[in-house]
This record gives sequence, C-alpha cells and structure tokens, in this order.
Amino acid sequence: MKSIGKWIRFFIGLIVIGLLLWGGLMASQIFRPMTFKTTDDKNLFLIPSNYFYKDVTRALTQSIEDFDQKTFERAAKIAKYDDLTLKHGRYRIPQNASYFDLVRFLRSGAQEPVNVVINNVRTIDQLAGKTAAYLESDSIDFLSAFTDSQTLEELGVNVQTLMTIFIPNTYQFLWTTRPEAFLKRMKSEHDKFWNTNDRIEKAKNLNLSPTEVYILASIVERESQVQSERPTIAGLYLNRLRKNMRLQADPTVVFAMQDFTIKRVLNKHLVFESPYNTYLYEGLPPGPICMASINSIDAVLNADEHNYLYMCAAPDTSGKHVFAETLTQHNINANAYRRFLNKMGIR
Repeated sequence: MKSIGKWIRFFIGLIVIGLLLWGGLMASQIFRPMTFKTTDDKNLFLIPSNYFYKDVTRALTQSIEDFDQKTFERAAKIAKYDDLTLKHGRYRIPQNASYFDLVRFLRSGAQEPVNVVINNVRTIDQLAGKTAAYLESDSIDFLSAFTDSQTLEELGVNVQTLMTIFIPNTYQFLWTTRPEAFLKRMKSEHDKFWNTNDRIEKAKNLNLSPTEVYILASIVERESQVQSERPTIAGLYLNRLRKNMRLQADPTVVFAMQDFTIKRVLNKHLVFESPYNTYLYEGLPPGPICMASINSIDAVLNADEHNYLYMCAAPDTSGKHVFAETLTQHNINANAYRRFLNKMGIR
C-alpha cells in the first residue's frame, strides 16, 4: 500500500509540475512583447464603431507580426475583453506591449485624440470632406448634419450661415466623434472666441452681429492674402455699408458662380443672378463666402478709419491693392490694372 501511495504522490507531482510548466508557458506567451507591422503610422490601431470582438482579432492579425490569435484570446478571457467591454476608437498601442498589455489597453478605452485642422475652405461640401478625412464618419454623414434643419436651428444658424461657427484652428477630437457632437464643439469654440478680446463689444460698436462680422471678414479674406492691408479693406467696406453702397466685391461674384477657377472677373460675370452677387444687391450676402481666418475677423473688428470707398488690385504681382476716395481716381487705378492684366495675358 505504501508503494501505491508513493506512485500516486509521484503522479500528482508530475501533474502539478506539468500544470506549472504549462501555466508558465502560457504566461510567457501572454506577456510576450509584440511587434507591429511597419506602417505609415506605427502602432496605430483603429476600432470602427461597427466592429465586434471577432473583427478586432481579425484586424490585429493584419497589424501585428506573427499574431497568435489563441494567445490573444487567452489574455482576453483573463481580462474579460469581449463584445460587452469592447470600446471603439483610435488607439496607439505602446511599444513592446504584450498580449495582456494590449487587451488591458484596448479595454481601457484610452484613445489617442486626433488633431483636426479646420481652415481654408469655401463651401460646406468642402468642409464635410475635409473633416471626414480626420474622423470616422464619412463626408456624407457630415454633410447630412451640416444641412439638417433641426441641428442647425439648435445651433442658431442656417445652411447659409453655418460656416460662421467655425473658427479656424487645430482642435483635438476623439476619432469616433459623431458629426452632431462635432458641431456642438465648434459652436462652443465659437462662443469662447467671441467672448475674448472684447470682440462682441467691438461688433456692437460697428452695429454688426458676430455673424455679420464673419460674413464681411470672409470677403476681406478672399480680397487679399496680404494681412497687413486687411484692416484697410475692412474699413473700406464698412464705409460702403454705412453709405448704403453696394459692396461690389469680386470674390462674392466668384462664390455666387461657384467657379473658383475664375482669375479675372468680367462684366458678364457681374450680372450673374444670385443673392451673393454684391454687384446686384446692397448689403452683406446671406452667408460667408469662405471660412474667415482669425486675422480677417479681427481686421473687421479693428478696421482702419479712413475715407476710402474704392479699391483695385495693384498693377503688379505684389498681391496688394490701391485705394481711392473718389470714383474718378478709382477709374484711373482700374484702367492701370486692366492694362497690366492684358499685358500678362490674363483673360
């Protein structure tokens, strides 16, 4: 009987040792560092909103060299990572992370924010496309939100004035941010912007609302890339508004026609029927003709005081303008510019 007891203890010992060895092997696998395949954005891993656990494991197989799905599943089981605990988003996996580290990291939902650069767009369509390039939702989803009447009403804008809530800058968003949440954040940033540097008070002093300032700033933006002369241009347009003169701004005609290839605005363009054509209609157009930069907005709010009513591009390649108080002087300037364009072959 004693010999039988010894054999039983011996076999139990073997089983324990085997289990310990097996457990050690599994642990070594679970805690083994992984190597991501070389990509343009190393260690970046996306979990779209329509992904389930099985989709995550498939995507990891494509992203990690020699990915062992069984080892990952063991680690996931220990950490209770499944469809119920899965968090969608954009993750940058730590270098040399183990399978267990990876599971815990994804389960934590510690997304890496996306830097969304918002600037230099002319239309809502362009804005939808540019925003979609950064975030998960596609351009159709963004455009749908940008034109949804209820969403716009909640923001206090319409389709024509929506662009006014966008203050050009770089903003951080989670990759999974939906278009509606994106718009609410932009409205919040808009409000912060206008509540600094006495901007609202300055707008009141001009007898303009922030929306109207933005619309005028968008015209100033397209009139000149020379920032130093924008306050002069803004002052000129403010003078015309006060005198109930038509703004007669060429960029509004280009926007009205939606032909941004036009290099020279001709008489045939000036009669194009549109509320954005400031050669035909007095006052400001119904909305901005582009996303106005902070520089242009502040140029309007801090416009130069002068008596200029007319402006014309300088007859050179400087990109600057010449200004005039009288129509007679303006016609002289305009003729000089026309001769320059003809000489340059710009038709």
